[in-house]
Order: sequence, then C-alpha cells, then structure tokens
Amino acid sequence: MTFKFNTKTVHFQKKSEEKNVSKSQPIYQTSAFSFKDLDDMEDFFRGNKEFLYTRYSNPNTEDLGQGVAQLEGAPKGVATSSGMSAILVGVLSVVGHGDHIVASEDIYGGTYQLFANELKEFGIEVSFISMNNLLEIEQAIKENTKLLYSESITNPLLRVEDIDGLVTLAKKFNLKTMFDNTFATPFLIKPYELGADLVVHSATKYIGGHSDVTAGVLVGDETIMAKAKSKVVNLGCNLSPFEAWLACRGLKTLAVRMSCQVKNAQALADYLRNNESIKKVYYPTTVSENGNGAIVTIDLGEKCDLNLFFQSLNWIKIVPTLAGVETSVTYPVGTSHRSVPDSIRSKLGITKGLVRVSLGIEDSEDIIQAFSEAIEKAKV
Repeated sequence: MTFKFNTKTVHFQKKSEEKNVSKSQPIYQTSAFSFKDLDDMEDFFRGNKEFLYTRYSNPNTEDLGQGVAQLEGAPKGVATSSGMSAILVGVLSVVGHGDHIVASEDIYGGTYQLFANELKEFGIEVSFISMNNLLEIEQAIKENTKLLYSESITNPLLRVEDIDGLVTLAKKFNLKTMFDNTFATPFLIKPYELGADLVVHSATKYIGGHSDVTAGVLVGDETIMAKAKSKVVNLGCNLSPFEAWLACRGLKTLAVRMSCQVKNAQALADYLRNNESIKKVYYPTTVSENGNGAIVTIDLGEKCDLNLFFQSLNWIKIVPTLAGVETSVTYPVGTSHRSVPDSIRSKLGITKGLVRVSLGIEDSEDIIQAFSEAIEKAKV
C-alpha cells in the first residue's frame, strides 16, 4: 500500500517474527544469532539469512535505517552509532585518498572539524566555500573533486540550501551530493527526492526526538549504501539494538512532534522580530508547506547581557544539543561551533551574542512568556 507521510512514520517496521507477533517491535538485545549447524550459518554468507552478528546487522538497526529511508523516499538506509559516524561513513563511501570535497562553509562545527582535520589523515582534501553563488561553487571544483556537501538547513544560521541548484551542478561535473537533513527532517524537506545521492541525519535529534539516544542514519541508493554498510561493519560504526529501538519509537511521533515544534518556532520568531532588544532573528521562510523549521536563532547584540539572559530563562534548559520535546537553548560559540576558528565564525556571523533556540512541544504562549521575561531582565 502507498501511505502518506504521517502514516509512514508509524508503519515502517519490517522485521517482525512470523510467530508470536508483538504489536510493538521487540528489542533484539543480542550480540549474535544462533544457527542449527554450519550449513545454516553458511546461509548468511549466501544471502539466505539476514542476521549473524549485531555489528553486521540486527532487526532493530535495520528497522531504523529502512524507516528513515522510507520517509526520505530512498531505497536503502543504514543506522550508525551517531550523526558524525553517519557523515563519516557517507563520505568514505564516495571519496578516498587523493580526492577532493567542496563543502559549505556554514555547517555544523563537528562536521567542520571532521572535514578540516580528520579527513586529512585519509588523504582527502576539503574546500569550504559559500554555497550562495553557484558560479563560485563551480570555480571551486577540481579534477579530483568527487563530492558536494551541505546541510538542507544550516546550523546555526538556518540558511536554506538550494538543493536543486547543487544537484544540477553536481550532475554537470559527474559529482555526488550529500546533504545533512537533521534540522529539516523529511517532514519539511526530502533531499533524496530532489536528486541528492546521500542524505544523513543525526537521529539523536528529531528522529529520536526525546533526548535519550545517540544515533545516526544514512540513506541513499542501493549501490552506494552497499558500500556504506560495509564501512559501518568494518569501521565498527554500528548502533546498539536498544538505541535503535528507542530511535524507532521516537520516529513514530516525528510528524506530530514536528508539526507542533514548527508552529511554536514560527510563533516565537514572529514575537522576537518585534522585540527591539533583539539585534537579529534568523528564521527561514517558505521552506515547505509543512512550515519553516523548529529552530530559531537570535543575536542578542549589545542590548542584552548574555549571561543574565541565560540565567533568567527559568524552565528553559541550557544544553549543547537540540530537538527534544522540551524547549531548550544553546550557545554556538561555546558548544557546537567552539572548534571553528574565530575568523570563520566572524565571517559567517556566528557572534558572541548568538543563541540557538530549539522549540519543544509546550504551549507557545508559555514559551514566549519565558523568553520575554529573560530578555526584559537582561536589558542593558
């Protein structure tokens, strides 16, 4: 049957036992699977059995990979131990020693660290450029360029990427494209359906949705994903069954959570744009028919005492992450983009007054009141 998005978020699991079928998928909390004899075990390597050893695969991790792939409209997906391991696996599936990546300069700080420092150990070169100008991107492409990398909605300044433009340019030069879709989720944007080769998620965020799991998911076509699966197994990037189960449970409520969080973000952005104490509000427009995202980033500028603002937030939690059901704030200069050089942060506009707000599912009036009181107390 062909389901619409909300139904897909609930009905995506495929690995149920034929006997004693449970309404909720069981947790296959095992490191290995048993066989009746050597021929039975050999059937795994012949492709006749799905599971051998949990580092290779497990029903729960398969559910998560395929569940996200289904929502993204991709043929295959694989679950990994974190969003960063999913990015690494995706990159190493299409580039190798001597190859070159063109990456957006305004990406998550952890990804910047991976690309700028760790990939050098693999002999991979990365150029960070503005993705606002397709001509500049084309000029950055070299003979050894293999991949264009960006985020569908960037972290933390919320620039909405021109996925169509990048995909068209990549095809012109026979390059692969990879997009981190963590902020948007397939509820808002589906890069694979727009022509992207790989889509990655920190499932720690909106996929899991409850701030109680660390996981990643990579989706793409069957050829690339076969390479990615091999990387997950051989590099030990696999996810535990229990965390996969938690993320799958969270995935079932993705649509209802995002629907509420997006509405709350829009309400908060509208309020903050009319608050004279806020220097700048970053919140995209016309992202999709389902809304414009669940993150609002603000620059407090010189009219607010930064420390006093954070101290005055009352029930709003200060955390180094995002996307739980509780509204929270983080400080990019001190957390997500701490490792990015000052010169680059300054160029991008990641200032010392920048605060990233992750909207939860509370009543919007309560969220707005909390920020209104904190801003009022922090006025200078």
